[in-house]
Amino acid sequence: MQQEKSTKQPLYAIILLILAAEAVFILPFVLQRIFRTTFLESFEITQTQLGSCFSAYGIVALVSYLFGGPLADKFKPHILMSVALILTALGGFYLATYPNLYNLHILYGFWGFTTIFLFWAAMIKATRIWGGSNKQGIAFGFLDGGRGLVAALFGSIGVLIFSLFITKDIELTSIEERRVAFKEVITYTSIAVVTVGIIVFFFLRLNIEKDIKSEKTSKLITIENFKMVMKFKSVWLLMIIILCAYYGYKMTNLFSQYAEQVMHYDKIEAAKVGTYLLYMRPVIGVVIGLLADRTKASLWIIVGFFLMATTSLAFALDIINDSTPLIFILSIGTMAIGVYSARVLYFATLEETKIPLAVTGTAVGFISVIGYTPDIFTGLINGYFLDAYNEEVGHQIVFAIMFGFALIGCIASYKLFRHSKSNTI
Repeated sequence: MQQEKSTKQPLYAIILLILAAEAVFILPFVLQRIFRTTFLESFEITQTQLGSCFSAYGIVALVSYLFGGPLADKFKPHILMSVALILTALGGFYLATYPNLYNLHILYGFWGFTTIFLFWAAMIKATRIWGGSNKQGIAFGFLDGGRGLVAALFGSIGVLIFSLFITKDIELTSIEERRVAFKEVITYTSIAVVTVGIIVFFFLRLNIEKDIKSEKTSKLITIENFKMVMKFKSVWLLMIIILCAYYGYKMTNLFSQYAEQVMHYDKIEAAKVGTYLLYMRPVIGVVIGLLADRTKASLWIIVGFFLMATTSLAFALDIINDSTPLIFILSIGTMAIGVYSARVLYFATLEETKIPLAVTGTAVGFISVIGYTPDIFTGLINGYFLDAYNEEVGHQIVFAIMFGFALIGCIASYKLFRHSKSNTI
C-alpha cells in the first residue's frame, strides 16, 4: 500500500480545491436550491419535471462515476478539473437562454458528464493526497466546509444580483420581471465558474507523482483494480452510507421551498434561508474534521445520521410549521449539523479503512456508482409527492422517507465503525 508520507502539500492547494469543488456544482444544483420557486416559474416547469432533469443528470453520472474513477488514476487532477469547470460554465450560458424542457434534460445530462466523469474522482483523490496519512479528517473537513462557504458566497451574491434587478416589492413583480433578474444571476455565475477553471489550470499543483511513483499510469485502468476494491467490506458499507447521507443532503434543496410554502416567507427571505444554511457548512466541516482526526471519522458519521433521523422525524410529524418559527430555525440548524457531518467524513474513512491510495480513484468511482444514485430518484420522489399533495402534507411525506434513509445510514455507519476497529479488509 502506498503511503502519502513523502510530500507536504501547500495550503493554497486546498483553497483552490475548495473553490473548484463547489464552483462546478453551483449551476446544476446550488442555484436551484436557493431560487427553487423562481427557477420553476422561470422555466415554466413543475416539481416533477425538475426532478426528471436531475434524473437525467444522475443517469449520466452513474456511468461517469464508474469510468471517471480510473480516469482520475491516470491523469493529473488540475487538467481534468479545469476542463470540467469550463465546460460546465458553457452549459450555464446556455441555461441563461431558458431552453425548453427537452433541452433542459440534455443540459443536465451534459452536466452529469462534466461534473462527474471529468471532475469528481480527481477532486477526491487530490484531497486525499493533500491530507496525507494523518490529516484525512481535516482535509475533507476543509473541503466540504470550504465548499459550503463558497456556495454561501455564491448564493449571497446571487441573491444580491437578483434583488438589484428587482426594482419593486418582490411580491408585486411579474414572472417575466423575475425571469430577467434570474437570467443575470445565471450569467454572472457562469462567468465566475469559467474564471475558477482558468485559475485551477494554471495554479493548482500537487506532487502526485511522488506519492504514487511506483505505479505505472498506463496500467492503472484495469479490471484488477476493480477486483481489488471489491474485496474491501468497507467499500460496500460506504456505498450504503453515501447513498443515505447523499439522500439527506439532497433534501436540503427543499428548505428554501419549505420556508416559502409552509412557513410563509417571501421569495427573497426564503432564498436567504438556503444561503444561511450554507454558511453553517464551513464551521461544521472544520469542527467535525478536527474531531474526526482525534477519534474516528466513522464515529461522527453515526452522530450525523442520528441527528438527521431525529430532525427529519420532527418535520414528518408536522411539529415544525408557521406557528413554530423558532423550532424551524433550530431544526434546520440541527439537520445541517447531521447532514454535513456525514457528508464531510464519508471519504475520510478511505484512510481509516486502509484502502490503497493508488486505487483511490477506482474505489471512489465504484462506491459512487451506487452511493450517488439519489441524483436519479430523489428529485422524482420529492417532485411527485409535492405535486400530488398539498404543500404541508407533501413535505411531511418526503421527510418521512428521509427518516427511513437516515435510520439505514445509522446502522451501516455503526457497522463500518466496528469493522474499522478490526484487522480484516
